Amino acid sequence: MSPKAPRTAEEGRGGGSQTDVVVQGIKRLIIEGTLRPGDRLPVEKDLAEALGVSRSPLREGVRALSMLGVLETRQGDGTYVTALDSSLLLAPMGFVVDLQDRSGAPHLHAVRRILETEAAALAATRISADDLAAADEVLRRTEAELADGEPDHEVLIDNDIAFHRIIAKSAANPVLEALIEALGGRTTRDRLWRSISQKGADESTHSEHRAILAALQGHDPDRARTRMAAHLFGVEDYLHQRPVDTEAMAR
Repeated sequence: MSPKAPRTAEEGRGGGSQTDVVVQGIKRLIIEGTLRPGDRLPVEKDLAEALGVSRSPLREGVRALSMLGVLETRQGDGTYVTALDSSLLLAPMGFVVDLQDRSGAPHLHAVRRILETEAAALAATRISADDLAAADEVLRRTEAELADGEPDHEVLIDNDIAFHRIIAKSAANPVLEALIEALGGRTTRDRLWRSISQKGADESTHSEHRAILAALQGHDPDRARTRMAAHLFGVEDYLHQRPVDTEAMAR
């Protein structure tokens, strides 16, 4: 199906740059169903004509939408609409989060807590036996690392991330899962420095993870929500109490 031209002359010519016209025009074609996930875009000449722009801004608009996960260009095969799944479309949010300065860290962790407590509650009613077993295996690896006496903090954080990812996935809400993942990069750094600098933090985290898993195994959403909230408040408390020199190291 050929794409429709812009609805009005104003949409086609004014109200922003020609690149904006391309972005909004392709977005509209997707929303209206003219272009669907997996569809190949019309050839450059036809699409530029339909959108009322020249080829240069068309290429810029396509490039912008590719960076946003809406389009993908396949070498020698043209440009396609992606699957438009949440993990692709929300991934750029992680880039924006990474640009926040240190003063924004408590706010990011507060948002993380809001999202992950509800993810835990949902997971308690939906988690599979396989995912429960996978979560238990992650915690067993953590126990083995802690028993070593000189644990590798990066290994502990990798296990921490894996445990939380299982819960986010088990919530069976792809948008919620993608939002949690997008926040993960920036909060991981704070969690690592807590692991390194705060005595007993690793053991406390592991104990809290065990309590969360027990709630999931009992398929108790209220308890899972409460256990997750208590766990994440620990990280937030650390951020408020963090020494200045540790904060400087984390930059």
